[in-house]
Amino acid sequence: MAIQKFDPKELSVVGEKASFFPGGGIPLYDFPVTPSEAYKLLYKKKPVWQVSGMEYSMFAPRVNPDNVARAMVIDGSPAEGAPTGGRDMFGIEWEFIPQVGGSIVHPGKPLFTDANDWESKIKWPDVDSWDWETNARQNESYLSDFYWNQCWFQNGWFERLISFMDFEPALMALFDEDQQDAVKALFDKLADLYINILEHHFHYFPKINEMYMHDDWGAQKETFFSPELCAEMIVPSMRKVTDFIHSTGRFAQLHSCGQIKKQVPNMILAGWDAWSGQAMNDSQGIYDEYGDKIIIGVAPDRFDPATASEAEQRERARDYARRFCKPEKPSVFGMYWTPELNGTAALTPAFREELYAASRVAYQG
Repeated sequence: MAIQKFDPKELSVVGEKASFFPGGGIPLYDFPVTPSEAYKLLYKKKPVWQVSGMEYSMFAPRVNPDNVARAMVIDGSPAEGAPTGGRDMFGIEWEFIPQVGGSIVHPGKPLFTDANDWESKIKWPDVDSWDWETNARQNESYLSDFYWNQCWFQNGWFERLISFMDFEPALMALFDEDQQDAVKALFDKLADLYINILEHHFHYFPKINEMYMHDDWGAQKETFFSPELCAEMIVPSMRKVTDFIHSTGRFAQLHSCGQIKKQVPNMILAGWDAWSGQAMNDSQGIYDEYGDKIIIGVAPDRFDPATASEAEQRERARDYARRFCKPEKPSVFGMYWTPELNGTAALTPAFREELYAASRVAYQG
């Protein structure tokens, strides 16, 4: 579809979207296409403006027990006093910790300590028995065509292994030659389960545009395992799932925390369309090296929004657009900016407006 060139009249504010982060609402401009269409065109390498987080609606349906256990239900169902915690789809107990705003599995009570025992220890969930019909009715109006519907999926492959075994035994199982075949078989069966769950998602929530799947691979300073080990142990089962997602015409984004620049080639091999790393990653350098193969969330150069003048903020936005808004190599605005501030702190009203205008010109003329 042909998109009109940028018209300054687009900067008229025609509405407001609630922000997931503190700081008030997000202005909605007089866009030439819907935010959902802009996101889709980004993935098709035909970007319209710099996607900055305003364009999508997060969705984590209550019907998936993991979302309840992880205290990450984001849908149209009754809140029922959330956040919670409790048992995930495998019956593993999670506890919500208010101080960190998330849930954990307390170590010391692993389901098994040797991966070779998984077949006799794991009770697999009966996905058909989940109350899909009720949750689908609750979300009939929650999912719209205006926003890009991004469905979160907690507990990927390594994260799931940790929930079964505790962290250190799970990590050792990846390295231990006596356990590696069992881990591969487990990960492959998890891929089949996840595909089954996604089939249900796409049937009951057909407006889902993208799966946003979690599997943390690193800590503050380094990845948990080598790229070679990741390629052997995790990538094949991941690729099975991303291939399925793509076969439905949808897209797949990886959420993976930690300093994991070394693993970006594995993200590409595994079929992920996008990744926004945390602030300890050099997002600008990663964009330079890999941005033609995977959509990268790129953070701007650091500045203090409280002291920078409006003119400086606008110039920084224009600089960012010149550097990272290339039609043949698009990016998204990184939600992680510094360890202390999320990306929305940089998106002051002046920076946001100027970034929209400058990126419209950079992408469309």
